[in-house]
Amino acid sequence: MSMIAAFYSGKSILITGATGFLGKVLMEKLFRTSPDLKVIYILMRPKSGQTLQQRVFQILNSKLFEKVKDVCPNVHEKIRAIYADLNQNDLAISKEDMQELLSCTNIVFHCAATVRFDDHLRHAVQLNVTATQQLLLMASQMPKLEAFIHISTAFSNCNLKHIDEVIYPCPVEPKKIIDSMEWLDDAIIDEITPKLIGDRPNTYTYTKALGEMVVQQESRNLNIAIVRPSIVGATWQEPFPGWVDNLNGPSGLIIAAGKGFLRAIRGTPKAVADLIPVDTVANLTLAVGWYTAVNRPKSTLIYHCTSGNFNPCYWGKMGFQVLAAFEKIPFERAFRRPYADFTTNTITTQYWNAVSHRAPAIIYDFYLRLTGRKPRMTKLMNRLLRTVSMLEYFLNRSWEWSTYNTEMLMSELSPEDQRVFNFDVRQLNWLEYIENYVLGVKKYLLKEDMAGVPKAKQHLKRLRNIHYLFNTALLLIAWRLLIARSQMARNVWLFIVSFCYKFLSYFRASGTLKV
Repeated sequence: MSMIAAFYSGKSILITGATGFLGKVLMEKLFRTSPDLKVIYILMRPKSGQTLQQRVFQILNSKLFEKVKDVCPNVHEKIRAIYADLNQNDLAISKEDMQELLSCTNIVFHCAATVRFDDHLRHAVQLNVTATQQLLLMASQMPKLEAFIHISTAFSNCNLKHIDEVIYPCPVEPKKIIDSMEWLDDAIIDEITPKLIGDRPNTYTYTKALGEMVVQQESRNLNIAIVRPSIVGATWQEPFPGWVDNLNGPSGLIIAAGKGFLRAIRGTPKAVADLIPVDTVANLTLAVGWYTAVNRPKSTLIYHCTSGNFNPCYWGKMGFQVLAAFEKIPFERAFRRPYADFTTNTITTQYWNAVSHRAPAIIYDFYLRLTGRKPRMTKLMNRLLRTVSMLEYFLNRSWEWSTYNTEMLMSELSPEDQRVFNFDVRQLNWLEYIENYVLGVKKYLLKEDMAGVPKAKQHLKRLRNIHYLFNTALLLIAWRLLIARSQMARNVWLFIVSFCYKFLSYFRASGTLKV
């Protein structure tokens, strides 16, 4: 029997960010492998007019939790939704709920964070730093707490080429940053943000680094571990391949390319695409929770959950694999034929953005205006290009992460635990994974039925023919204009025509002689 699964039986577990991508997969795995756990507390707010219970009901009735209902029929009774607002300094948890959390919680998985790269520094500090500080304060008052697992990111120190399993200090203490956010106005914060983040690309990576410093400083006598995943993608194996529910990271790029909106990306084809499946992250996180609680390490251990060290895949190769998947699994109502090119040339990318992105969007919006509909394509395209520009930092670099702790943990697991809580990415087949990823995006994000694939393929064929026809016409027009303006071009054209005529005449004469 799995020691990890047995460990979580009878436990009361607090998960922050349980409504997020990783949080849902983590919760599903816990219920499926440890159905005898006591309760999972999840912190959440009402949203879109839904109560807490309605949101929980919606999550549990999704495709992701189908297998859970077979092994844990009373799963609804084992989730305790607690109102909390991580945007508030005191988290806005009621006195009664707080008392229950403090007295009952055995394990804390802190997954909540803002993952927006362009988030305002004030908001990013509140969610990624201040909220972490508040949760650690709560954890210090939990007498039954066995482990506190903090989910960070492998890119918290992306300003370094080689990243070890240590917490790197930031120039300004987290406490000073938190205090300054209380009284500085937005204009001043905007002005000092570039100086604070330094050589990091955005507020997300900076505040996640600050969050790690807070964990180190506020840990007191707690059993704490930090998990640093890289780019989190669709599920690899569990509960089924290809499940995804958000547009972050590669998912948004796959949709943009599959629908024909995205044509060129400024990236380095040979840079490592350090993508990690979300179920791999969940498995490692649960294994870390078990190991931290049972072995009580003397210091805070950091675990890198990355793929580049063990089983690297490169952006250029991944791009070809995605395009190959589109041929088998095309998206419906594509704007143009799927195509994406990686280039390191800024000028080339700017040309593509102008000619291949914005120009068709403007033309399409003009068509919408003529038909009395609201133009939307230019706005959508600008938003897409802005998102791509924020990702370019990660598409042009490769990092090296130490993985001693991750490898140590793998060696500590029994064969059964290595199977049930598999986080060995050396077994990952990238071609198969990418194909399942594209299929998952089609089914779970775009909500497209597989019955529509033949029609989508016909649409794709029409788009391909239009593409070839347009390029041929463009080439002929360009050549005709060149001939009209250049004597040399006319001479070359006459030479080519004369050569082809003589070549055909020779073969015709040869054929006649043989007869």
